[in-house]
Amino acid sequence: MTLGFLTPSIEQLSNVISQVTGPAFLLAAEAQLLSVLISRLDRIVDRARDIAEMSEEDARAHRKVELPILRRRAKLVHRSIYLGVASCVVTSFLVILGFGAAFFRFRHEYGAGALFILAMALFTWALIAFARELRLGYSEIEAGAELLKKPGWLRRSHAQK
Repeated sequence: MTLGFLTPSIEQLSNVISQVTGPAFLLAAEAQLLSVLISRLDRIVDRARDIAEMSEEDARAHRKVELPILRRRAKLVHRSIYLGVASCVVTSFLVILGFGAAFFRFRHEYGAGALFILAMALFTWALIAFARELRLGYSEIEAGAELLKKPGWLRRSHAQK
């Protein structure tokens, strides 16, 4: 007698593979989102470093206007990355559950449904945080335009180049 480990049939494996196709596509979308988010975080960090390397006179205005927005953007991107990774982990568990259920021949519909709902909720939450970061990025552009309108700002910045 085996210890509960039964070799699944070809039909069972075919069924499991078709069931994990959806989560596999979700995993690909999650990975793509993470790639975009990491790129955005890199740009935010680079911009903060650029401000840190400016002369004190020029940097004062940028620090007052841009750095608080950059900090909030970085926080939102970080949250979105964290939620995206959590969604990837849950989706991976969903795939593992599907194959494990085939090998051990147990019903997994409720567990798979719950994991899929959780993965989608985390992914949606990550997208909402990303959308908030995009809105802040736009407000940063608006703040930069206001900074350029200040008298003498354009002359100072061109004189140092």
